Amino acid sequence: MTAAVAALVVLTTVGTEEQANLIAEEVVARRHGCCVNIVPGIRSLYRWQGKICRDSEYLLIIKTMEQEYEAVAATIRELHSYEVPEIIAFAVERGDRRFLDWLCGCLDKHAEFSDEPDEGINLDDSSF
Repeated sequence: MTAAVAALVVLTTVGTEEQANLIAEEVVARRHGCCVNIVPGIRSLYRWQGKICRDSEYLLIIKTMEQEYEAVAATIRELHSYEVPEIIAFAVERGDRRFLDWLCGCLDKHAEFSDEPDEGINLDDSSF
């Protein structure tokens, strides 16, 4: 199995920016995902408990590997406020080899690197 076949993109939506930042930070800090994109301004229309609902949400796009899926899903369930959070994954069929190698390296639990944020990044700044 190649890294391209084992790579996944996991999607989830959340209702607040704070929850988006919390889940993203924990997934990366725990080395279950190498990168999380937070996309604001998602408008969701869905059926819940017999009603049609409309909400503004944030979309999290999590890049990870197949072997980390259960840990990513567990982290989302642990930190998510929704009764039934969206957790869906797509296999990456193709990708740039350098990116996929970087992805694998980020998830290496034995690699020696700091989990501290880069000083140039302010995690409380919603514009980063």
